[in-house]
Formats: sequence, structure tokens, C-alpha cells
Amino acid sequence: EVHVAESGGGLVQAGESLRLSCVYSGFEIGSYVIGWFRQAPGKEREGVGCFSSSGGRTYYKNSVKGRFTISNDNAQKTVYLQMNRLKPEDTAVYYCAVREGVVYPLEIFEEVMDYWGKGTLVTVSS
Repeated sequence: EVHVAESGGGLVQAGESLRLSCVYSGFEIGSYVIGWFRQAPGKEREGVGCFSSSGGRTYYKNSVKGRFTISNDNAQKTVYLQMNRLKPEDTAVYYCAVREGVVYPLEIFEEVMDYWGKGTLVTVSS
């Protein structure tokens, strides 16, 4: 059974940094994609970016490109979302999700996730 759990959310001021963690387990095959998503109050959930174990590739949405970085610690079965230069508009519940197998192109990751965590709240004050 696949398990996914996020942690690391909290309250920060604009311009500060925060790192979220996504611990995963239960995959039965080697390849997977971990996606990061967020849902701001009153808005629809949107993709932030993703990591593919196939080639270690990453993909980021334009809204976070250059500020957010996704990395993977395979030994710890953890994917991180490093968020720098945070803005009040980054305030949201952040989720990670998993898709077993290969996703190509990575740009479609938002449409193909299978297993979801329960989310962690990030609040950025101005």
C-alpha cells in the first residue's frame, strides 16, 4: 500500500524560506513521480512542480520557477520542496502526490497523480 505524508508547513514572513518534506513508501516498481500541489483559500488546487525518479528530472510551474526547488533523498524515501523568497500569495495548503511509473512529458503531472497526502499549511505574512 502506498503512503504519502507531507510535513514542514508553518508561518513565515515574506521573503523567508521554508522546506517541506514528503515521505513516501509502498511502491512496488522502481519508477515514480512525486508531485507538489497547493490550494489557496477560495482557489482551485494547482500544481507546483514534480520530481521523476526516471532520470532525476524536475519540472516547475512558472509561478514558482527560480524560487522553489524539488529534491529527492532516495535513501530516506523523502522528496523535499525548498521554498525561497516566499510571497503572501504562496499561502496555501501544500500537498504531495505520487504516480507510479514514468510520466512523459512531466508537464502533465497534474493530471495523473494516484496517491495523495493530507497536506500541510504554509502561511506567508506580509
